[in-house]
Amino acid sequence: MSKNWGNYPKVNTSSKQFSLDEKAKIISNQCLPYGNGRSYGDSCLSPNLIEMKNYNKLLSFNKDNGLLLVESGILLSEIIDSILQHGWFLKIVPGTKFVTVGGAIAADIHGKNHHKEGTFSNCINWFEILLPDNKVIKCSRDKNADIFRATCGGMGLTGIILNVSLNLQRVNSSKIKQTTIKSKNLKDTFKIFDKIGNEHYSVAWIDCLSKGEKMGRSLIMYGEFCDDGELRYNKPYKLNVPFYLPSFLLNSLTVKLFNFIYYNRIFSRIRKDNISFDKFFFPLDSIKNWNKIYGNGGFTQYQFVLPLENSYDGISEILKKIADSGKGSFLAVLKLFGDENNNYMSFPMKGYTLALDFKIEKGLFDLLKILDQIVLKYEGRIYLAKDVRMGKYVFEKGYPNLKKFIKLREKYNLVNYFSSFQSERLNI
Repeated sequence: MSKNWGNYPKVNTSSKQFSLDEKAKIISNQCLPYGNGRSYGDSCLSPNLIEMKNYNKLLSFNKDNGLLLVESGILLSEIIDSILQHGWFLKIVPGTKFVTVGGAIAADIHGKNHHKEGTFSNCINWFEILLPDNKVIKCSRDKNADIFRATCGGMGLTGIILNVSLNLQRVNSSKIKQTTIKSKNLKDTFKIFDKIGNEHYSVAWIDCLSKGEKMGRSLIMYGEFCDDGELRYNKPYKLNVPFYLPSFLLNSLTVKLFNFIYYNRIFSRIRKDNISFDKFFFPLDSIKNWNKIYGNGGFTQYQFVLPLENSYDGISEILKKIADSGKGSFLAVLKLFGDENNNYMSFPMKGYTLALDFKIEKGLFDLLKILDQIVLKYEGRIYLAKDVRMGKYVFEKGYPNLKKFIKLREKYNLVNYFSSFQSERLNI
């Protein structure tokens, strides 16, 4: 039995560890490379999983120019532990550092600086990938570029990523100079984002159950690495959720209470702090097994992006639907995206993205279908790495390069080998 970070769905799978010496025996029908299982939906699940976490060496690191060569199963946390002390950091990180490099490529992850740096693929020089014919080919923007563009965001459906060359960014501290601004409503939130557009990292937490004049009230956080020369850091103490909490504990009343407390923990309009990079980039990583808060039934994350010109109207309509439904999320994260890239299946486009966590419960999927229609109405798309139930029509409307992706899968005979429950559901 295998499951993802959202604990939904739970499916029967078989798995085997990747071995470069036995690579010819690894690939079978309906298989999928599997990293650390931090995807929320069924994109990382398949009848036959090839576990990559043991393929996790740091092969070389040039401390002068920040060139890094790693095996694809290495975790971002393991990379940071090795490079930060030397004044380097990853250019793009998601909301957790417990993902593999291979998984980061497959989802073409984004962070709080997409409007400045783009997606994870932007810091890749090249990678090697294993195809079904047992050939290992090197891919970059200039060499085997079609496979490069299909693999970055391709959800593991193009082959097994092996070694990866990355560019790092120079930093001079392990701390972030953070500013938090408290907004009154969604219009105020968008005005603040407009003002801080040149800041390197920015993100907002939204109270998604507030209504009326308070709808969309937020805490907007932006920041940059400090310049104090202090590169040492202490790993945060981890709280632990040792078992699945009773599902009934998470309801509209408790979510409203949490949102009220979280929003009002900031007393002034603006607050400035110097905080650890862990607290800024990976706040939930300090709680081990936090996914168990949602109960044994699991949860899903609904993440969408809307074009810049449609973002305010579309997000307003979606927040109103969520508030009226009472199915709120205490994790509602708003970010600004920059220009989209030319990868076939990459998620971001220029505009705003909103991610919301929902407990799996009766009536949820009906609500999400309504939200799907709003996303389509405003010409947006839904993130494959978080999806567990999107319909084929919604998917096809959101990803205009889908035909190119399918054609490449057919060209290299990938369809008969690499698949996931998500790809079967969406007929990719």
